[in-house]
Amino acid sequence: MIAPFIADYITQHQARFSALSDAIWDVPETRFDETRSSALLADALAEEGFEVARGVGGLDTAFIASFGSGRPVIAILGEFDALAGLSQKAACAQPEALVENGNGHGCGHNLLGTAGLAAAFAVKAWMQANSTGGTVRFYGCPGEEGGSGKTFMVREGLFNDVEAAVTWHPEGFSGMFNLSTLANIQAAFQFKGVAAHAANSPHLGRSALDAVTLMNTGANFLREHIVQEARLHYAVTNSGGVSPNVVQADAEVLYLIRAPELPQAQAIYQRVINIARGAALMTDTQLTVRFDKACSNYRPNRALEAVMVGFLHQFGLPDYSDAERAFAAEIRATLSEDDLRNARLNAARTGGEAGQAWIEKQCDKLFMDEVAPYQITQALLYGSTDVGDVSWMTPTAQCFAPCFTFGTPLHTWQLVAQGRTSIAHKGMLLAAKVMAATTLTLLENPEALASCRAEFDQARQAQPYQCPIPEGISPSKLAV
Repeated sequence: MIAPFIADYITQHQARFSALSDAIWDVPETRFDETRSSALLADALAEEGFEVARGVGGLDTAFIASFGSGRPVIAILGEFDALAGLSQKAACAQPEALVENGNGHGCGHNLLGTAGLAAAFAVKAWMQANSTGGTVRFYGCPGEEGGSGKTFMVREGLFNDVEAAVTWHPEGFSGMFNLSTLANIQAAFQFKGVAAHAANSPHLGRSALDAVTLMNTGANFLREHIVQEARLHYAVTNSGGVSPNVVQADAEVLYLIRAPELPQAQAIYQRVINIARGAALMTDTQLTVRFDKACSNYRPNRALEAVMVGFLHQFGLPDYSDAERAFAAEIRATLSEDDLRNARLNAARTGGEAGQAWIEKQCDKLFMDEVAPYQITQALLYGSTDVGDVSWMTPTAQCFAPCFTFGTPLHTWQLVAQGRTSIAHKGMLLAAKVMAATTLTLLENPEALASCRAEFDQARQAQPYQCPIPEGISPSKLAV
């Protein structure tokens, strides 16, 4: 009974949800600066009768919307932040910015948060129609892209009484997000030197830019001596100016350190700090380290995944029109063979041993016509998500839903272009149905929730949670 009710409700209100997703796409905002995006979602939830608490956890754009009372408390997670420098016209199969150097929804978070809202609406409708007890909460989570907003929210205790959480992510196929991810730590390294005339008195100068260069060189050598799954990324955020005739007195580099487990990332972080100290000593400059953010690796809950994957198959896959397929073909023409090869690898990895056979069967289809096979796997997804910290606090499951032509890489103009189309809307609405049905199963089936909790408690006892963001660290906005 749950699935038909949910499908009917989502279909009946699909125009409203699609319009809300497009409205968020229209106002792309980066981490912790999502004032309009957050308000669009929070206002819609308040109008629907949810009790909305805004500015929670010390985050201006975070909010929690609740309906119902008592236990169990089931959370639906939503994101809404965009990426810098990815402005792109919608439904356009060539790179063409709307705003030069502007922001764009290159990871589909306009869809991600709206699907969660749609799921919460559908759950509320069922609860009212069937006098279902318990509480459903929508968590408005800012700053996933480079901000770890959920980790800050976890640190502030906002998930302490949640008994399970569900979420999803836009992708080019339908399947389970059943892989562990990389923990990470992000920190800025600021060097302070002494300015001088680079020709007349270079001996008086102390170059902060030299310190950044030496640090980056040292970090490059470090890459050979860390676990092979680890990653070091950096961006020079302040080169000290544009004049080569001045010894640069101030320079900064931002590092993102990833590893399969948090203790590994923390150990590598300390080694990077030592490299920075060495660079400061070599250049006679002063070093300041600013811890920016961090997140834990994602811990899958197999019992909850078993509930969610059943609904993925039950709701099936979208149908696409000739016009949608034609536009998808235009986008596909802009992708490289490497893009497609990487997408096949990632999709196959989620299916374990059966994944490779499935992806070979799908071949080069614009849209997959089968849900990816589900197997319990220990494979890694080489990325990070602050959903990881939620998964260490409560049983968590997430799925993928098809929102763009297969092969489209995340964080690209091609994804932005597809994010405001009917193709994206169809995947978003599918995800909403799956999350709503999963949530209602947990609310109405104590045995299913107990199984999820038992698995979680066993894992938590074996390895307790340690928040990767120390007390006293506050979230910072992205400078663009």
